Amino acid sequence: MKLLDNKKRARIFYKYLSKVYDHVNKVNWNDEMRSEALEWLDFGDNDKALDVGCGTGFGTAGLLDHAEDVYALDQSIHQMEKAFEKFGKHDQVNFHRGDAERLPFADNTFDIVWSSGSIEYWPHPVQGLKEIRRVTKPGGQVLVIGPDYPSNPILKRVADAIMLFYDTDKADQMFTQAGYTTFQHHIQQATSRSPRAITTVARVPAEKRQTDESITASP
Repeated sequence: MKLLDNKKRARIFYKYLSKVYDHVNKVNWNDEMRSEALEWLDFGDNDKALDVGCGTGFGTAGLLDHAEDVYALDQSIHQMEKAFEKFGKHDQVNFHRGDAERLPFADNTFDIVWSSGSIEYWPHPVQGLKEIRRVTKPGGQVLVIGPDYPSNPILKRVADAIMLFYDTDKADQMFTQAGYTTFQHHIQQATSRSPRAITTVARVPAEKRQTDESITASP
């Protein structure tokens, strides 16, 4: 187990990081990167969108520019309190405290599910991706942003000990295991010296029930 893919340790970590998160986060994940990622999604009228691992609401704010019915979930109440300050606790966003690997929503609820800077803390990322697919409508879109491996081999070993880092080959494996058949990876980077992010845009199969049955039947 990595240092921060333990849920209890991650909550403690974010209890303190939440105080400065918005300032630190913009070094690696900025407005321009968020805007670029949003352009890879096809928003329609009356879309219902979910931000999984919403944190202080940076991704949520981007979704609000494109969808009126926005939900947001995080396990850290300290992070969410910062989001409440921005959007109100019961106003613009439907907030839920919960676990990405056990989403408290019914099947086929959302047209678009977004998750940025969260998958690296999930102990079982494939399970989290399956949960996202479960709550997304057939034909709906999923966008997940996670950290690419550092190129430096020493930093790579350090990164591996802290939380989930992955390359495009690993991303292929995770999304395929989670039942996605159509997806594309994009590499994003704030500056040439900043850590790289892997942004995966996936389409949930229109024949979702058949895909679920085939996964269940697999050994």
